[in-house]
Order: sequence, then structure tokens, then C-alpha cells
Amino acid sequence: VVARVGDKAITLGDVAASLQHLDAFDRLRYQSPERRKELLQEMINVELLAQEAEARGYDKDPAVVQAQREILRDAMLAEARRDAPKPEAIPEAEVKAYFEAHAADFRDPERRRLSVLVRSDAASAEALLAQARAATPAAWGELVRTKSEAPGAAELPPDLAGDVGFVSPPGDPRGQNPKVPEAVRAAAFAIGAVGEVLPRVVADGGRFYIVRLVQRAEARERAYGEAERSIRVKLAQEKVRAREEAVLAELRKELPVEIDEEALAK
Repeated sequence: VVARVGDKAITLGDVAASLQHLDAFDRLRYQSPERRKELLQEMINVELLAQEAEARGYDKDPAVVQAQREILRDAMLAEARRDAPKPEAIPEAEVKAYFEAHAADFRDPERRRLSVLVRSDAASAEALLAQARAATPAAWGELVRTKSEAPGAAELPPDLAGDVGFVSPPGDPRGQNPKVPEAVRAAAFAIGAVGEVLPRVVADGGRFYIVRLVQRAEARERAYGEAERSIRVKLAQEKVRAREEAVLAELRKELPVEIDEEALAK
């Protein structure tokens, strides 16, 4: 015993455990006896406050009870994850088998980066279309800053004005972009060359878009060497999830779980 707080003893093992819970960098701060005494004082403060909180009934507060349950949950899941294989430990044959079975996932489609000028009525958008098609990149940026009704357009520098990022061809779920309506996404792949503006206005959701192609990334197929690390990480994560699900499945066999659907509906 190195200290007592009321009836609670703090042992040398408690101090050592506190040090072990710190990361390696923080442990270096407690090499000297003076700093370890500071750590002990911190532990005493925690114990003082915890005992007083219990005396006041704070340990029965629903938020405290829930926080404690979440800590216990995390401890159980950490135990389930213990000794799970790291990405680098996944067998090479398993990684290659995944790569061959999911070859389509490693074929990157063409991706196009867009800039858009947005108006709330078709007439004004049509009136700006010819000017937009003739604009240089710098002039396009100024046009978007001064004429676009998209939120925040006026605050952006000209080279970023209207930029909504990349999209892939319609139908490719990896190419969705929350800033780009589907009609605009489809129209983007009708533009012939980088720097050109679509020769028509695109209507979607009550807004009208003038669309410019800013950049194009050609379709490509990733080689095994490029995909290996991401596959290893994915397989390691799947193995961790499988362990967690196995623990839950066993617990559901031991402890009955009942859901009152009628009460839930209310």
C-alpha cells in the first residue's frame, strides 16, 4: 500500500497499472520519483472525487450508468479483438484470392471533375450559357463568383469557384457525389474535352446548371501490388468484426432478448 483515501487503499500495483495504461510517450514523463509522486496525487484526487460522487448518488445517474456500460462493452469487444491478425499477418494466398475474386472492385472508371454555375431560373441560365462557353478559366471563375446562386460562391477564389469535385459515370456507386445531382453527373460525360462547357443548361430539382469539365482522370485497372495493402486492411477488419459478432451470438444464446415492437412503435 502506498496511500490510503478513507478506507480505500492504493497499492504499488495500482500505480504500475496506471503507468501501463499510458502510451509510451506519456510514460516517459514519469521516470523520476518526483513525477511519480505527481501521478500518485492525481490518483488520490480521482479517488477523492469518485468517493464523494458515490456518496452524493452520482453513480446512479442514468448518464453515468450508461457511460459505465459502454466502458464494459468496450472491454468485452477489446477482449474479442485480442490476438486478431494484423493486416500484415493475413496469408498471401488469402489476399490474392480476394483480389482475383473481386477484380471489378479494382477497375477504376473514368472520373471527371466539374465546376458548375447555378441559377434558380431557366431564362437567366440560358442567357449566361454563351458567355460561359466562351470564357477562359479565369473568366469562368469570375463569372461563377458574380452570377452563380450556389451558397458561398461569391466567397471563393476564382480558381475554385463552382468546383464540386469528381464524379464517375452514372450507375457506378463509387462515383456518387452529394454536391452533384444525377442529371448533372450524367450530362458531364457528354462534354468533349477538358475546359469545355456543356452546350446546354441542365435542369434538376428546380435549379439550372451550366457545367464545365475541369479535369479528367482516365479509367485504369489497379495491379495487385497497388491493391494489396487495402485488401489486407479490409480482411483484417472483417476478421475483427467476425469475432465481435461471434461473441454477441454466443451471448444471445445465453441471455434471452425480447423486443416489444408495439412499445417501440410508440
